[in-house]
Amino acid sequence: MAHSESKETQNLRHRAPRSSAGGETDVDPIRRRIMQRVRQRDTLPELAVRRFLHQKRYRFRLHVDGLPGSPDIVLKKYRTVIFVHGCFWHRHQGCRRTTTPKTRHQFWQAKFSANVKRDAISNESLEALGWRVIVVWECQTTTVLGLTQSLKSLLEFQTKPQS
Repeated sequence: MAHSESKETQNLRHRAPRSSAGGETDVDPIRRRIMQRVRQRDTLPELAVRRFLHQKRYRFRLHVDGLPGSPDIVLKKYRTVIFVHGCFWHRHQGCRRTTTPKTRHQFWQAKFSANVKRDAISNESLEALGWRVIVVWECQTTTVLGLTQSLKSLLEFQTKPQS
């Protein structure tokens, strides 16, 4: 054991894995703690998009639960919703951040497939209700140019308010 580990981490390493109802052992407690720290709201990419929209003088609501998929950002005036997706979790095609863990391959494939399917259903439901859906990927939020390109349809639409 390394001396730099905390007592809590050392104690976690000594626990035996528990068996779930399906016979498969649960996730390692250290891995569980890491995964629990992954935020769903107020992530850095989401904050970057919000900052960009504020600079462009847009007003919006956050995480509207009454809409399918609970969009990250809702611009009611333009009848537009914005989802800020993490490339890893939502499987951004062709992105270097879209990796698959080497352990528990089937578990991760099923999880990622469910995420992508849920995203598609949310997008279709919102479009059926008359909302425009914009997806901004985590990797697009690192530069102003990336944000501008991903929000281009919103910026162009701004000059033509919805009647």
